[in-house]
Amino acid sequence: MSITVRDITSAPHLEVYASAGSPELDRVVRWAHVTELPDPVRWLRGGELVLTVGLGLGSGEEERRAYVRRLHRAGCAALAFAIDVWLGGTIPPEVLDEGDRLGFPVLRVEGETSFIAVVETVADHYAAERSREQGRVLAAQDAMARAALRSGPAGVMHELASAASGECLLLDRNGMTSRAVPDAEPAWHAPVRAAVAGSGGTPGMRVLAGDGRGTAGADGPGAAEADGTGPGTGGAADGEGVILLQTLGTTGRTLGWLALRCAAPSTSVRVLANHAASLLAVDLLHSRDARRAIFRERAPLLRAAVLGGPVGVPLTLPPPPWEVVCYRTGGERDPAPGTPSALDAAADALVDVLGDTGAAQSTGLCPLDGVLVAVLPDTGRPHAGERLLALLPGVPAAGACRARGPADLASAVSRARDAVPPQGYRHVDEADAWALLRSAVPESGSRAFTEAVLGPLLEHDVRNGTELAHTLRHYLDSGAQVEGTARDLGVHRNTLRARLRTAERVLGRPLSDPRTRLELWTALSLHPLRCTDGTWHD
Repeated sequence: MSITVRDITSAPHLEVYASAGSPELDRVVRWAHVTELPDPVRWLRGGELVLTVGLGLGSGEEERRAYVRRLHRAGCAALAFAIDVWLGGTIPPEVLDEGDRLGFPVLRVEGETSFIAVVETVADHYAAERSREQGRVLAAQDAMARAALRSGPAGVMHELASAASGECLLLDRNGMTSRAVPDAEPAWHAPVRAAVAGSGGTPGMRVLAGDGRGTAGADGPGAAEADGTGPGTGGAADGEGVILLQTLGTTGRTLGWLALRCAAPSTSVRVLANHAASLLAVDLLHSRDARRAIFRERAPLLRAAVLGGPVGVPLTLPPPPWEVVCYRTGGERDPAPGTPSALDAAADALVDVLGDTGAAQSTGLCPLDGVLVAVLPDTGRPHAGERLLALLPGVPAAGACRARGPADLASAVSRARDAVPPQGYRHVDEADAWALLRSAVPESGSRAFTEAVLGPLLEHDVRNGTELAHTLRHYLDSGAQVEGTARDLGVHRNTLRARLRTAERVLGRPLSDPRTRLELWTALSLHPLRCTDGTWHD
């Protein structure tokens, strides 16, 4: 809490009284400063209580009025005179008149009160306030640490939102909402997701909009202004508050983001946001390392099964049928320092592809002579194995095959391994038929068909910067399921419905018509889409 001019005049140990500008006594005093210069403005920053005996006031009426005007324009809180030193016991009437006219407080310091006493009063107030604020920060940090042990990320976010009197949003590394406090979908979530999508996962502070500056007061005079240049957080003004965006993770790929929306991003709030981000990052790192360890422990059992040897214990796998995928890894057994192995990278990416589900946790992974074998749930189109390929750095290609159960594992791995193309993804059960269809259509015919079906849609996307074609590809491949498509695209279902209505309007055809869907799917499959997430690259 800041100290005001009224607080100075009300202090029982000070004899400081208001002589002019009384309606403005609630001005905040940032600091008290003694000066006798005729024009001290260049040495002031605003918010000062200027203390003087009047040596620099000037001898003429207009000079004295100009002196008051200069301090007022400089943003000073008030002007105080020690009247018994130089002014002969009275403040010049023109000074009082100018103070009343401008609404600028003019004070008189009487009795035994010294300027040092006034300066110490302001300094002591802010020192005590800083001490109280530090106590509040320590208490909030302790509460967050206890909440992390008691209830995990949800508890940390609740404590942060309470301490900062704000709202929190936790995003995973793909920019999807993991948790929100309160559990709602307010308008400020959308710009945060957009900022995260454009960051490329780069850690550090970025100013998304506005300057994110806090105000002096709780942090006292001399507090560092948050100017968006420090590590870890970025600020974005959203009209009614400021959004602090904090990356989660220490080195390498960002594990997620924490967004905090509050009224004023003071230094204390930023400290709490950093502390919460550290706790959340530790939780994410622990979960990641535990998940990797589980997959490493199960890998020898799966390896024995795919080689046709005895396992001895039941395999932990999703319910069949399975999509068995062989990812070409180049045979590197020891990745570069700081780079996860192909198995670890796949274990990390499974949650992005399948969600935090039992299927993701029970998926089988094992290295096998230059390839990484993955036994995934058979999700149909879009294939989980193809989506996983797009998230594995340094893995250029994968072959896949369908397996009905444990007895098919060894043969499915062999077929999938033989199907690995030079680049991209190939499914044995689909590649041959689709390859026949594509090879039977001449290039000129393919382009003509694509232009006839998709022409208006592609022109609309180029002209308006939209991704209607990309949305339709996901929608049709998911069996026209709105919920599944919205989850796959990372958008709200109402946003998806709006895009589909726009696509129908642009095409002039209803998406409920089976023939329309067939033509659109064929054209979208023939046409090489360049999509933001890299999933489709036919």
